[in-house]
Amino acid sequence: MSETLTQALVNLAYVVAASLFIFGLKLLSHPRTAVRGNLLGASGMLLAIVVTLLDRHIVGFELIIAGFVIGGAIGATLAARIPMTAMPQLVALFNGFGGAASAVVAGAALIDPTLQPEVAPGVREITLQFSIATVFSGLIGAVTFWGSLVAFGKLQGLITEKPVLLPGRHAINLLLLLGSLALGALLVGAPQEFWLYWAVVAAASLLGVLLVIPIGGADMPVVISLLNSYSGLAAAATGFVLNNNALIISGSLVGAAGLILTNLMCKAMNRSLPNVLFGGVGAVVATAQEQEDIYAGKVKATSPEEVAMLLEGARRVVFVPGYGMAVAQAQYAARDLYQLLESKGIEVEFAIHPVAGRMPGHMNVLLAEVDIPYDKLKGLEESNALFPQTDVVIVVGANDVVNPMARDVNDPSNPIAGMPILEVDKAKTVVVIKRSLSPGFAGIPNPLFAADNTLMLFADAKQALTEIVAALKES
Repeated sequence: MSETLTQALVNLAYVVAASLFIFGLKLLSHPRTAVRGNLLGASGMLLAIVVTLLDRHIVGFELIIAGFVIGGAIGATLAARIPMTAMPQLVALFNGFGGAASAVVAGAALIDPTLQPEVAPGVREITLQFSIATVFSGLIGAVTFWGSLVAFGKLQGLITEKPVLLPGRHAINLLLLLGSLALGALLVGAPQEFWLYWAVVAAASLLGVLLVIPIGGADMPVVISLLNSYSGLAAAATGFVLNNNALIISGSLVGAAGLILTNLMCKAMNRSLPNVLFGGVGAVVATAQEQEDIYAGKVKATSPEEVAMLLEGARRVVFVPGYGMAVAQAQYAARDLYQLLESKGIEVEFAIHPVAGRMPGHMNVLLAEVDIPYDKLKGLEESNALFPQTDVVIVVGANDVVNPMARDVNDPSNPIAGMPILEVDKAKTVVVIKRSLSPGFAGIPNPLFAADNTLMLFADAKQALTEIVAALKES
């Protein structure tokens, strides 16, 4: 088979793989077709990998097969053992590993002459495109890897979820970015100086840490989607390094999808991306006096038995899940209560805020795990339209996404001013299941807890819901 025909077949296979990626992304936009979309995307990637291995005439497949075996074993173990509550941490690691792989591969291509572009038969040379792409692959990949590790540490509780605001952090980050670009420019001018590449990676690694550590837990959905975009951009840059069309296309799709999702997350919070990245929301926590001014003498505690009595007389009940539900792993108990209420002829739905949890779609993932029907999950606007006709709202571990203080758009000190919220306070009765009156990640008190129509059930979410189910069964 001639080399021209071989290359044409390879490019055709890449087009097929790219088409599978695009159709897969389209199907991923709806839960009913998401599994099929995931399979299409995976099939496209498998096709691209096989064609690349055959086209590039890999001499030794031993290490590649070993990598498949080891990686497959790790992936299977993670899939079987990682609980849905830890999915944000796992996604953060996936983003980081993608960035690290791009940086390492680009560095290897710079060092190994056989991986450098062939400008003529038998002649290899470090071209301008190659060196520029290598710089951006190392820079973005290193930022992604170390930023993702910090995000993982925050989500896993290994480091504080609160913003860590270092003095002069903006100036330091700017200097690190400019320094990375300057080192990259030097590398483009002298590509044989391999140490410059690792200097770029080192500066970008520190930048990745310092970019994410000032961001609080409440903004993790935006951070994770942004890091996902970074990992795609790093992969696309590596595609230019290796002159691989499939990698360029797949990386660009991931990068674009991540940026679109990041923009949607910012809109859901009515904040700009710079404010999320540099605002340090959550660093200042409400003082005891500020909370006392709002809560003093107004908070009404309740019991599982009293909540069960309320539910007995309800016609429509809405659950509002939040990060506290994930922490308590209360989704199974919520499912049991939902099924019991439905068996009594009570209409039950779940109101989902776009940024509830610690990654995009976090609450949807948790509820899908326990087989809550997708048509029971309602978005922000639909839920708000129906809250005035709702008898009981059960808030399970949510805080900032139901905080009425978001309506005060004229307070410059209010970090959630103008953020669209689930307007649960318009329901007839609100039951908030929470361990204490502690503020959410925005660091401000929640007047909802002291509202006339709110009852506070101070308990672990899983235990509280289980006791409500038991009380309902006894009634």
